[in-house]
Amino acid sequence: MHVRDLGCFRSVAVRSDDASRGVAGHHLLDIETLEASEIRRLLDRARELRDTVSQSAPVLAGTSVITLFYEASTRTRASFEIAAQRLGASVITVTSSNSSVSKGESTWDTGRTLAAMDPGVIVCRHPHPGATHLLARAVESVGRTAVINAGDGAHEHPTQALLDSLTLCDRLGSVEGRTIAIIGDIAHSRVARSNQLLLTKLGARVLLGGPRSLVPASLEAIGGTIIRDVDEIIRQADAVMMLRVQFERLVGPPPFPSLADYNRTYGLNASRASLMKPDAFVMHPGPMNRGIEIDPEVADGPTSVVAHQVRNGIAARMAVLERAMRKGPWQSQGQGQSRGQEMS
Repeated sequence: MHVRDLGCFRSVAVRSDDASRGVAGHHLLDIETLEASEIRRLLDRARELRDTVSQSAPVLAGTSVITLFYEASTRTRASFEIAAQRLGASVITVTSSNSSVSKGESTWDTGRTLAAMDPGVIVCRHPHPGATHLLARAVESVGRTAVINAGDGAHEHPTQALLDSLTLCDRLGSVEGRTIAIIGDIAHSRVARSNQLLLTKLGARVLLGGPRSLVPASLEAIGGTIIRDVDEIIRQADAVMMLRVQFERLVGPPPFPSLADYNRTYGLNASRASLMKPDAFVMHPGPMNRGIEIDPEVADGPTSVVAHQVRNGIAARMAVLERAMRKGPWQSQGQGQSRGQEMS
């Protein structure tokens, strides 16, 4: 991966050794470099935290968590902030429009500045793929702060994949051997990429559906099998994950005749939902474009687990924050080391 940060005219290549160092230091930058055993450990811990929320110890008391968002967010930012507060951390919210970013400060300099204040964690969302890897390197050049990727362009959204897997396991027991459908604008979706990687690591069969312009054949290399007949995908799936068309990432007009045509051909309406297996269910990471990729009666109907996904987001992010600070099940890994040594 290659990241160009125009704010400081810095060109940074993100190498595999950088990624592995990030995992060792308890950054969470992607699913790609995360082992299946660590994914299961995060899911187990998230389940424990969710089911004992009233008994959660303030293990992050005295720790500052900065949410640094260069893009708009409702679910991800709010759930990270609630998760941090439930663990006893203080939360500082920084948005690009209300920070020195609006004056031209680069991601590199923002990272170094915030790291110099010695927060425990920086949770970052950025519109450019690989930007959180750049941020992690900037932070490591100054101090001992962990970086968590809250979505970087069309690259990855690791905590969304974790909460989605937690939701799937709640309903299915395990995703191993199960068939999970992802339908919609997969080419521009960081959620799809992270889910493709995570689900295949855990042994699921992933089916991909949508128009050729938004689901090119090259996506199978990440994980999954493309089936062009959406009805057939829905018949086979144990769970159906719908994705919105990411109009903000398209160059030029939408690559389909009309929104009505897209809804008719690829949208999940009541008639198409009736093709699902008896125990199958519907997921959506949000935000939804109702009447395009999913109709209201399905989004709010009995097969929808969207609200459950949102609730699981808090627990999944609590587990990720514990991991970042070497608390909970990860505490023994940090004994005898300073945070600075852990990040080296």
